[in-house]
Amino acid sequence: MRNRKRIFKLILPASILFIAILMMAAKDSRQFKMSQEITIFNSIVKQLDLQFVDTIDATKTVNYGIQAMLSSLDPYTMYFPAEDDENLERMLHNSYGGIGSIITYDTKAKMTVISEPYKGMPADKAGLKPGDTLIKIDSTWLEGKQVGDVSNLLRGPSGTKLVLKIQRLHQKDTLTIPIVRRAIEIPTVPYYGKLENGVGYIQLRTFTGKPAAEFRTAFMDLKQQGISHLVIDLRSNGGGLITEAIEIANYFLPKGDTITSTKGRNSNQNEIYRTTKQPLDADIPIAVLVNSNSASASEILSGALQDLDRGIIVGTRTYGKGLVQSTRQVPYGGTLKLTTAKYYTPSGRCVQAIDYSRRNKDGSVGRIPDSLTSVFHTHKGRIVRDGGGITPDIEVGLDRLPNILFYMVQDNLFFHFANEYAAIHPSIAPAKEFVINDSTFEAFKQMAIKANFTYDPQSKKILKSLREAAEFEGYEEDAKPELDALEKKLKHNLSKDIDKAKVEIKNMLASNILQRYYYQQGPIIEQLKNDSTLIRAIDALTDSKEYNKILSSVNPGTIKFGIKEDKKEVENEDDK
Repeated sequence: MRNRKRIFKLILPASILFIAILMMAAKDSRQFKMSQEITIFNSIVKQLDLQFVDTIDATKTVNYGIQAMLSSLDPYTMYFPAEDDENLERMLHNSYGGIGSIITYDTKAKMTVISEPYKGMPADKAGLKPGDTLIKIDSTWLEGKQVGDVSNLLRGPSGTKLVLKIQRLHQKDTLTIPIVRRAIEIPTVPYYGKLENGVGYIQLRTFTGKPAAEFRTAFMDLKQQGISHLVIDLRSNGGGLITEAIEIANYFLPKGDTITSTKGRNSNQNEIYRTTKQPLDADIPIAVLVNSNSASASEILSGALQDLDRGIIVGTRTYGKGLVQSTRQVPYGGTLKLTTAKYYTPSGRCVQAIDYSRRNKDGSVGRIPDSLTSVFHTHKGRIVRDGGGITPDIEVGLDRLPNILFYMVQDNLFFHFANEYAAIHPSIAPAKEFVINDSTFEAFKQMAIKANFTYDPQSKKILKSLREAAEFEGYEEDAKPELDALEKKLKHNLSKDIDKAKVEIKNMLASNILQRYYYQQGPIIEQLKNDSTLIRAIDALTDSKEYNKILSSVNPGTIKFGIKEDKKEVENEDDK
């Protein structure tokens, strides 16, 4: 036995030394390989510059190579050269220098037009209106320019001046409008308000900029109005800064609670984020609305509230972005935004839905199947899963919109009608009271008919495919009478199709018209009037029995917080 111990004492240090040598050798080999590939890349660029038949644009060629290299990793690792710092600023801080307006390409005018000026911003203060056609910016004529090119001309350092020449609806002469650019910060809370049954509603658009401060202001105002329940709308919120999500979570969770943790390849990326203050309200019932476009920081906030049983999640499963990005400065003023870690919710799950390190042969990637996800548990023992976003406690499917609506939006029919409506109606009812009457709907219908609006019904496309399949398989002659009869029944009737979609068309008309008078808040208020996800959330919030039942433990006393299911639980699940 003693001899064995002596041998073990001799072998162990030697084994450790051997493993260390192997690791050092592997590291040296990898560094040599990396140096070799960089040398090859430099050599190819030099040969292109010296020998290629045409003179190459060095910046364009190398940047293309860089972007191609980064795109092979994941969609979030990006390089911003020094001249692209404005886009980086907008991404990181939700701000940019410009006039504060959304622009779009009008297929009818074949020019760029003002779609929506932001309230209180330079475009709004200068009197620009939706539908104004942009003719000229300073000395640059805009005919034939792409929207991106026009946008670049409108942007610039805060305090600089530009002169716009525009054409306004129903006005013969063009207008010349001077505007001074300023730093544009897009509101992170475009709307909040008190709804029925004492429910407060806050829509949070992004986690970049100053969302925590804006959210706090909105929440405290709603508390003064006497709300007893709260809805946080994170639908289509693509995320932003982790610290902002932590701050908002802290408004409702006790000091010292873990909200999220990050783990990276390097130890300096490993961090635990906890609440650091006493909450503003630790008891108010909360419902968080999410959809498939809720990502990143939205999933951190909703995941923390779900894992800590502090609120219910309502909607559809979230995007599934469990990756963290950091920025690094590179030579000559450039910036590299790269993925450095994964984040984990309080229960220990990572919601990342796509493994970018495992690609198909064609380079595509797919979502992690539910069968390969793991089970975790909330503080009270409710089952939650990793690997595919945040699954709502109450799932509410998306409302299906008529096919004709998409073609009408694509042809800017609602946009043009709203411009005409606003030109002859100086004012309208408050947004909560405004409705589209039948005469307005009929006016829109006649406008669409006179404009020779056409669209391809899905049934017509499917019937065409069916005819082709029948011909291919030799059934065309026998099936022809039935297919001809079906084609007659599916014959395009624009007036009838518009009437069938009357409810949805009225809602879309109302949103577009309200935007002309109440800016961003108008369409939001209109959408909330018939929002099935919000209605379901309010029902659950105001029914204390249902709310508490959702948040109650499924297996009290048998599950430890954050621990994966044990064998016994798996067997019980199988028995079911």
